Amino acid sequence: MKKTFVIIWSLVLALLVFGNLFGGDDKAAVEQVIKSAYFNGAFNDLDTESMKKGFHPDFAIFSAKGKKLGKYPIAIWIERTEERKSDPGFDPAQVARDCRITSMDVTGGCATAKVEIFKKRKLVYTDYLSLLKFDDGWKIVAKVYHSHKH
Repeated sequence: MKKTFVIIWSLVLALLVFGNLFGGDDKAAVEQVIKSAYFNGAFNDLDTESMKKGFHPDFAIFSAKGKKLGKYPIAIWIERTEERKSDPGFDPAQVARDCRITSMDVTGGCATAKVEIFKKRKLVYTDYLSLLKFDDGWKIVAKVYHSHKH
């Protein structure tokens, strides 16, 4: 029994060590940035200060526009978010979203995350976020997405 316990404990310890060596801490940090800057910053709380902290200043949403590449910079997104919040008729319930990270991959200082955004239990967007690790931490640097039409 003691030998089995030692083997199991050694395996658990090894998993914890290897998890941290291979991005365990980074995965948690990436998840935190996405939840703070994107889920709560851009959607549920409209917290533009969290957006400024978690998005790189050169971030943009990229989309296909016919044969052209559409680009929506973070500065405009933050500006429009602040305008929405200051509108006297603004209803925060209208921006509430259920947001989920469905997959994440971290390799060294780069990461990707697949995110699903729901409104009233209906899938509205599937987003693909790209992140890079800078001296001051992880930042979301780009987004491409698919809009689900209902």
